[in-house]
Amino acid sequence: MKRVGKPVFFIVALAIVLLSLLSVFGISTEYADKKNVYIKGASDIRLGIDIRGGVDVTFTPPEGVDATREQMASAEAVIQNRLVSLNITDSEVYTDYNNQRIIVRFPWKEDEADFNPEEAIKELGTTARLTFREGIGTDESGTPTGEIILEGKDVESATAGYVTTNSGTQQYVVSLKLYDSGKEKFAEATTRLAGTTTPISIWMDDTLISYPQVDEAITNGEAQISGNFTAQTATELASRINAGALPFALETENFRTIDPTLGSGALDAMLLAGVLALVLVCAFMIFKYRLPAVTACIALIGQIAGTIAATSGFFPFVSSFTLTLPGIAGIILAIGMGVDANIIAAERIKEEIRLGKTVDTSVRNGFKKAFSAVLDGNITIIIVAIVLLGAFGPPGSFFSTILSPVFFMFGPSASGSIYSFGYTLLVGVILNFIMGVGASQLMLKSISRFKCFRNPWLYGGKRGEKE
Repeated sequence: MKRVGKPVFFIVALAIVLLSLLSVFGISTEYADKKNVYIKGASDIRLGIDIRGGVDVTFTPPEGVDATREQMASAEAVIQNRLVSLNITDSEVYTDYNNQRIIVRFPWKEDEADFNPEEAIKELGTTARLTFREGIGTDESGTPTGEIILEGKDVESATAGYVTTNSGTQQYVVSLKLYDSGKEKFAEATTRLAGTTTPISIWMDDTLISYPQVDEAITNGEAQISGNFTAQTATELASRINAGALPFALETENFRTIDPTLGSGALDAMLLAGVLALVLVCAFMIFKYRLPAVTACIALIGQIAGTIAATSGFFPFVSSFTLTLPGIAGIILAIGMGVDANIIAAERIKEEIRLGKTVDTSVRNGFKKAFSAVLDGNITIIIVAIVLLGAFGPPGSFFSTILSPVFFMFGPSASGSIYSFGYTLLVGVILNFIMGVGASQLMLKSISRFKCFRNPWLYGGKRGEKE
């Protein structure tokens, strides 16, 4: 079996330190009153209502519209999905059917300073009517004049992704899937407009959000919008299309700010308690398991840093999430799983040492024997997290799509707090495999090659025992 080189310990440890610094502090520049964020840090995490407060807004149908109970329920579901698709995973949506009102509470943005509720409502998305129209013509007031081809109620889903072109390059696209109500209308319009210079424009009320050309007739109710998309712009367009499928345009009746129930002071206390707990856990592990615990603690720091990064939007392919109390609970539970995995491995290594095995053999066999127990426990948690993400995530999300055959009978049930818990739990457990099983094993196998770390006592043997 090929041995791990001595420099590996320093390479892995340095990578974890670098990830920790970047995930906590990020990289940004400020010029005058403009801030450019290149890598998001912990300060860019959006905090939930229970920690930082937010805005309370009441939406109603337009004057003169007598919405049915089904229409109000549909509007509520779309708003819930819109919040989750924007990764605002701490929100409350309540529908007063008797008075035809939808009350929404959601947290401030991470960089909000003046706590302006009107600006916060804009970020939620203009609660507008989504229409697909022929051409991009408008009248003097800016109102679109093109013939309406589709409305939001005709769109089943819009998802961002990428495809390989005929030239072999990859480009981002937005894929549309229509309900039966829209298939025939879209087929007629695309057949008529295919090959012409007249686009099919997509509008949110009077705001033009896209105007793709029609290359060919589309008769199966599935289409792709292509262009100079990036991953972010494709995702934004898909989210806006999904968010616009309201049965009517909602109007803002009133709004107000809401104070946090926990507060930033309590958050600081929680962070301090978390740091103290981490120090005490690491101290206990090092006292009991010695050198294997040292590498385990470094890997545990990497797991925490990776979770912060996946929550803040550090990685360009992972959107930021709102940090809520349930989300914090998911992080804590995942860290507990990480500690447990390293303790199992350390115990197995100690057993091998006391059976008289060499250090190299003990480390190798210890991780090997611990892996099955760690795998079983983590796979169980991963399954639970995936079910939570599938059951309570937005309909267009990956896990919601693959689990739709299981939950289709219940309809959309987006719930940001449960979705947030499932997300942080899943990320933490995956990082447990990467850090707790992978990184700690590499570091321990590497550092055990140094002569000064060959003493069996450092791995759980008796004092004075020689290899």
